[in-house]
Amino acid sequence: MFKVRNLKFKYPNSKDYTIDGIDFEIQDGEIFGFLGPSAAGKSTTQKILIKLLKDFEGEIEYYGKPLLSYRDEFYQDIGVSFEMPISFSKLTAMENLEFFKKLYKQTVDVEPLLKRMGLWDDRDKKAGEFSKGMKIRLNFIRAMLNKPKMLFLDEPTNGLDPGNARIMKDMILEFKKQGGTVFITSHIMSDIDELCDRVAFIADGKLREVDTPRNLKIKYGKRTVKVEYKEEGNLIVREFSMDEIKTPAFFELLRDKDIETLHSGETTLEEIFIKVTGVTLRG
Repeated sequence: MFKVRNLKFKYPNSKDYTIDGIDFEIQDGEIFGFLGPSAAGKSTTQKILIKLLKDFEGEIEYYGKPLLSYRDEFYQDIGVSFEMPISFSKLTAMENLEFFKKLYKQTVDVEPLLKRMGLWDDRDKKAGEFSKGMKIRLNFIRAMLNKPKMLFLDEPTNGLDPGNARIMKDMILEFKKQGGTVFITSHIMSDIDELCDRVAFIADGKLREVDTPRNLKIKYGKRTVKVEYKEEGNLIVREFSMDEIKTPAFFELLRDKDIETLHSGETTLEEIFIKVTGVTLRG
């Protein structure tokens, strides 16, 4: 769907590139995670892909044609949910959605979306009276109004309680199952791990890694198994390599000891984030 080659971008009055020669592709029908610390270039890249920033260097193709060759028809294809919810505070939730629906050639029935997101009973309440979580959910519904081919989601579940976050993630996965494509940024690594087919890590304007979560875990993880067991009332911890778990000693341990836990040496996306970008995640 998107092909990006040697993308560079420098803000006016800045001597350094915010984006400094990155290459990646977004396949039709995949969920692509774009991860990095603050000021790494994530939001700038997203703004370029949705044509809010146009003075870039390099090449970007959308369905095989230069992105900048598309006019307003491009916006009929995409839905965008910014990190900071966008709504008219003096209009009701329903009035907000009706206003945005007028911008598109095709739209969806918003009632099922409002009901699923738990906002149907508040549809006639002014958006300015909504809590942060309610505004985020309304923002997500707005992104779905035009039956988009592609969603751009910036920290979509940040600020949501676990129940509503689960509903939103289910809707994202359903969108993909129906053929949709998603570009997502988030600092919630468990969401990225659950949702994304591939992820890219960016730091200092450069891509550090692009791969599937599974491949990255294998690359950065340890090929070991850690066993915790009790012996004479004491907790014993032993670690075995993948080759050692094939030996009789390992099977004898499982047979003879009071095993409490078994853990693989698989790393987490959070640990990979820190290794690849050199920056610790902050809440």
